[in-house]
Amino acid sequence: MHVSDQATWQTFEAEAMPHVDRLFRLAMWLERNRAEAEDLVQETLAQALQSFHRYTPGTNCRAWLITILQHVRANRRRALGRAPVDSDVEGRVANTIPFVPPVPEVLTDEDLLAALDSISPQYQEVILLCDVQEMTYKEIAAALDIPIGTVMSRLHRGRELLRVALTQCGTGSAARGTR
Repeated sequence: MHVSDQATWQTFEAEAMPHVDRLFRLAMWLERNRAEAEDLVQETLAQALQSFHRYTPGTNCRAWLITILQHVRANRRRALGRAPVDSDVEGRVANTIPFVPPVPEVLTDEDLLAALDSISPQYQEVILLCDVQEMTYKEIAAALDIPIGTVMSRLHRGRELLRVALTQCGTGSAARGTR
């Protein structure tokens, strides 16, 4: 390994590698398949290392890596021709009722995961990046390559859909007598 290559690797290792666990958790959520998630993270890290000269030290490396992960995922889905198209998103959003009962106080992890899984992936992504990965709207916009206004509206709509789904999960738990 050349001296500058060694220095690049050491810098990459110090900046990027601490974020691998969070990248993998995000990839697992997005792919729902361990092998696919591992491949996605591996390809993300390979591309990140290859273009590490573009990274500005001291900036948010996690956001930079998530942006690369999103691009790799989009390119893989496009190549496989299986990009999901949800044609009824507008219909489901339009049919949400204005009053949403409060979310039950007792919810299981399974209730939360089922509720999150029941909403459209475009809303899941924004909720996960904001509420789980704790990224800013600006970082999310950059990672998903969408305007900040779209991030805010998807987050708002996604949280509302999640609240409705959680309310239904809670009602189901109460009906089963598990509360």
